[in-house]
Amino acid sequence: MNAASPAAAAAGLDTLCLAGPTASGKTAAALALAQVLPVEVVSVDSALVYRGMDIGTAKPSAAERALVPHHLIDLIEPCAAYSAAQFVADARRAMAEIRARGRLPLLVGGTMLYFKALFDGIDALPPADPALRAALDAEART
Repeated sequence: MNAASPAAAAAGLDTLCLAGPTASGKTAAALALAQVLPVEVVSVDSALVYRGMDIGTAKPSAAERALVPHHLIDLIEPCAAYSAAQFVADARRAMAEIRARGRLPLLVGGTMLYFKALFDGIDALPPADPALRAALDAEART
């Protein structure tokens, strides 16, 4: 077992998940859980990885993030690509680091593709082909 605390071990917990649509109260629920369990939040939200995407995403405020450690928020610029495969790698790394600190990962978000990819895996696909993308973009312009 990889549980984080005596309370988590007694409950048989390794990872907690809190999923739902934007603005459904997930952040408040996560902060409430943090009052009774030693959790750190791992964002499972495809918009929160982007810096500056603070409006319309229900991104936890700086004050909320100061109360409980949050991971996978504000990782990249909006013009950069981020994939489900990259999310899985980042989430697994964050979860391992959280457990190594003796804490419990709390996965919070609404991007079901990310949850599915993390739990069920995804098919290996070839990387994007920049030359093909450029050709398709040129064709679309004409």
